[in-house]
Amino acid sequence: MGPGPSPVPQRVYEALGQPVVGHLDPYLFGIFDELQALLRKVFGTENPYTLAISGTGTSGMEASVWSLVDPGAKVAVLVNGFFCDRIAEMARRQGAEVVRLEKPWGEAFDDDEAREFILREKPRVVAFVHAETSTGVLQPGKAICDSAHEVGALVIGDCVTSLGNLPVDVDETGIDIAYSCSQKGLGCVPGLSPITVSPQAVAHLRGRSSPNPSFYLDLGLLYDYWVGRKYHHTASATLFYALSEALAIIDEEGLQNRFRRIEANHKAFVAGVEAMGLQMHVAAPHRLWPLNAVRVPDGISEAAVRGHMLNDEGIEILGGFGLLTGRVFRIGIMGAGSTRENVLRVLDALEAALAKEGFRAAGKGRAAAEAWYEGR
Repeated sequence: MGPGPSPVPQRVYEALGQPVVGHLDPYLFGIFDELQALLRKVFGTENPYTLAISGTGTSGMEASVWSLVDPGAKVAVLVNGFFCDRIAEMARRQGAEVVRLEKPWGEAFDDDEAREFILREKPRVVAFVHAETSTGVLQPGKAICDSAHEVGALVIGDCVTSLGNLPVDVDETGIDIAYSCSQKGLGCVPGLSPITVSPQAVAHLRGRSSPNPSFYLDLGLLYDYWVGRKYHHTASATLFYALSEALAIIDEEGLQNRFRRIEANHKAFVAGVEAMGLQMHVAAPHRLWPLNAVRVPDGISEAAVRGHMLNDEGIEILGGFGLLTGRVFRIGIMGAGSTRENVLRVLDALEAALAKEGFRAAGKGRAAAEAWYEGR
C-alpha cells in the first residue's frame, strides 16, 4: 500500500507464466498491436505512436528528454517535487539551458503563474509532472500545454502515478509526450514504460539534425521495432503478456468505473485519517486519489510507524523523501489494490502503529471510513 508497486491481480501473474516467444515472433507483434489499442484508451489519445518501452518509468522519462531536448535548447520545468527535479537534471545532463519555476512541495501551480512563466521564458520544451509521487499533488496540464504551444514549445508530461488511476486525457490536455510505468495504476509488474507521442513531437524527433545520443531509448528506432517489425532489442515477451492482461482487466472494468472506484476509496481513506486527528499534506482540490500523503504527527517516528505496520500486519507503506523526509507517510490506494477492504485494513494498521509510538487518535479511522461508504 505504498506509492508502487501496487497489488497485482492473479490473472497478471498467470500471464507471466506463459511460454516465452522470440522478440521478432509474429505472435509477439500481435500482442504489440493489441497493446497499442489498449494503451491509447488509458492515455486518452489517438496518437499512432503509442507503445511501451522495455524499462521502468525512468526509462520513459529519459526517452522523452533525450528525444525532445537538443543541446543548448531552453527547457522550462515546473518544479514542485522530486520527480520534477529529476526531469530537470536529465535535461541539464543533455546540455540544455534549464529554467525552473519553483513551488513548495505539496502545492500545485495555478494557470496564470504557469502561463506567465512560459510566455516569459519562451522555451523549446516544457516539462511538468501530472501526478507527483513524492508529494501527492495533482497538477492540471491544460494551461501549461496551451501556453507552451503558443510559443512553439513541445510538452513532456510525467503520468507515472496517474495512468490507470485517474483521467490523463493526453489529447484534450495537449501533452506531446506522456509516459508512465506498468506497476502502479495499471496493476502490472515493474519493467515497462508506456509512452505516447504526438504527431508534432514525432516530426521533431524524425527531423533532428543530429542523431539521438541514446540508441536504446531512441523513440524513432523503438517505433520502427513495434510497427515496422525491425529488430532493435531483445524484448521480454512475458512482461508484455502481463501488461496485456492488466490492460484487459482495466478495459473490462471500464475506465470511468475504475476512476470512480479509486476516487471513492481515496475519499473514504481521507475521512478515516481526519477522524483520527491526522492531516493530509495536500489541500483537497489538488490531492491525488491514488497516492495519499499524510503528515506525520509531531514527536512521532515515521520509520517506526512503518516498521510496525510491516512487521505486525504485513502492510507496506513508504515515507517521504527529499524535502519531505520524515514528514509524511505515502500511502497508495491505487489500481487493483484500491478496495474498501484495503482502505479499512490500512487505517486499522496505521492507527495501531501510531498508538505504539504514543499517538492518541481523536477518533476511530475505520468507523469514519465505513460511515463515509454508507453515506455516499
